[in-house]
Amino acid sequence: MTDTDFRIPVEPAPAPLRRPDLITSDDQAIEVATALVTEFAAGSAERDRDRILPWRELERFSETGLWGITVPREFGGAGASTHTLSKTIAIIGAADGSLAQIPQNHFYALEVLRVGASAEQQRFFFGRVLAGERFGNALAEIGQRDFKRRTRLFRETGKWLVHGRKFYCTGAIYAHWIPTLVIAQEDEKDVTYLAFIPRSAPGVTVIDDWDGFGQRVTGSGSVEFDRVEIEPEWIVPFQSSFERPTTIGPVAQIMHAAIDLGIGQGAYREMLRFIRERARPWLDSKVEQASEDPLTLQNVGNVWLRLRAAEGLLRRAAELTDAARADMTEDSVARASIAVAEAKILATKASLLAANKLFELSGTSSTLSDDNFDRYWRNARTHTLHDPVRWKYQAIGNYYLNGKRPPRHGAI
Repeated sequence: MTDTDFRIPVEPAPAPLRRPDLITSDDQAIEVATALVTEFAAGSAERDRDRILPWRELERFSETGLWGITVPREFGGAGASTHTLSKTIAIIGAADGSLAQIPQNHFYALEVLRVGASAEQQRFFFGRVLAGERFGNALAEIGQRDFKRRTRLFRETGKWLVHGRKFYCTGAIYAHWIPTLVIAQEDEKDVTYLAFIPRSAPGVTVIDDWDGFGQRVTGSGSVEFDRVEIEPEWIVPFQSSFERPTTIGPVAQIMHAAIDLGIGQGAYREMLRFIRERARPWLDSKVEQASEDPLTLQNVGNVWLRLRAAEGLLRRAAELTDAARADMTEDSVARASIAVAEAKILATKASLLAANKLFELSGTSSTLSDDNFDRYWRNARTHTLHDPVRWKYQAIGNYYLNGKRPPRHGAI
């Protein structure tokens, strides 16, 4: 990124070129995602190195129908399971970590709609998704140590207006709608809502100022709202969905674990290929091929085991999340949240291990800039910082030792 590129507002995403294909089953979703791997992996190193925003790939991603797989069946979607969602994200993440993260908040918004929106709101927004429109996000705000949001929703001269600034707005650059966390005052109290704001609405400015060393093309920059007028039908309850047990938190977090797992799996595959094709055995090993080095074999086995374990915990967490979806109680949601926290810890560790061992076992030539293998470590290290794993250990210990349920929010 050059100085002249930084903080330049981005034009709104074009309307969908066509209605996406309709995915009707979990198996079909996995097949479609798997078919994209080679295509998305082909240019991932160049996109990351040169910071080329993946507009073409994203349009292809959307057209497959994968962005609509969690729309409930009664609204025309596949109603895919949480396992299918997380597996799909991991598959894409192994090809390109950024492409896997871009739709995370899209699916998060779909879960918020499924849990807390009115039937009319669900019908409208689920229909927009099946027509090919994408959701981004404007949830976080930078520089607020108390985690209180400053972006306000207020009524003035009969109109609903949004004013404020957000950061870490992954996917907003590519979105047609920007679900935005806003604060409204009701009975002298602040109440949180999710306002679905059209990307092209007057007063909306999306700025491409994400400058992290990893996940470089996720579009995780800033969004500014300058007294943006919205319709009341676009305002969806949010705070109330955390005042009772719901699956919004587990679904949000399991997608992050899936992204981490996918990045780690991608690093592992590159490691195997490099060792087989280009690495040299250490002279003390007394073998002809790097793939015969006994210490290399031990380390490869360790990475494989950690990734497989993370994959297993991810599947278990998905199954418990789906069980909680079917019967949302204090206990079922707590079980799902803890299972997702367990999966997130292991996915974090396995992803970073795979990215490190890619270099350690491949040797100095694996650091050449043409390969851009460091993107795996940069992407894993950046994305696994999404929320602190150290607090997940605390939540797990408190649950099993003291029977204390974890807090209900999107970061557990």
